Amino acid sequence: MLRTMLDEYGLDDIEITTETRFTEDLELESIDLVTLAGSLEARYGRQVNFAEFVADLELDEVIDLTVGRLVEYVVRCLRAARER
Repeated sequence: MLRTMLDEYGLDDIEITTETRFTEDLELESIDLVTLAGSLEARYGRQVNFAEFVADLELDEVIDLTVGRLVEYVVRCLRAARER
């Protein structure tokens, strides 16, 4: 999902790891995170609420948000949904 978004931005040659930061490393802006949130909702429905996740973070945590931290959140949400 992220790779598709980056390909659209012409950033298809960037290596993505769990430590990759959305703002610093990928140079994504807040509107790009909104787009990512929409993609997450389209794929997983309301099980993964990116806005709620970001709302619980401090500003510096949002700025330093890594791919790994987002993946961990998505996995937690999907596991919680399966357990219901």
